[in-house]
Amino acid sequence: MIKSEKLPIHFLFIVMVFSIIVQLAEATTANFTVHGGEEETRSISLAVEDHVVIKFTVVGQTASTLNFRIDYPNGTVKDFGMVGTLNYPFVCEDAGEYVLRFSNVDSSEDKFVTLDYEVQHYIFGIPQMLFLTIIIVLVCMAAVATFIFMGKPR
Repeated sequence: MIKSEKLPIHFLFIVMVFSIIVQLAEATTANFTVHGGEEETRSISLAVEDHVVIKFTVVGQTASTLNFRIDYPNGTVKDFGMVGTLNYPFVCEDAGEYVLRFSNVDSSEDKFVTLDYEVQHYIFGIPQMLFLTIIIVLVCMAAVATFIFMGKPR
């Protein structure tokens, strides 16, 4: 049995573990309309060595393309031109806000965009999920070893 004095400490530890696990990966799907003559932006906050995959599809009545570019935090702009579908994986080299710009300024027609991006965080060059799994296994092994050693009569 757990003593009632240690119950809040165990509860706090469990809450901390769950709060870390919940933020393992970020995957977002969004649907939005880029009105004719306007530009829509979406921003992603990234850390160094994050692996990112950006996918989107554009649907319009006559033309299913719009101008897309990514503004990097160091001032670099990657312009993809007029695209209708995109699958762009990359590894983040600079931490900061990455701005996705969907421009429909050359058209009077509204375009519907389905955006899907996934961010996988890495720690010491290994995926964060694997790293945290290793930490959890080590903590469990230490707890079992402590339980065994404390249970032996002296």
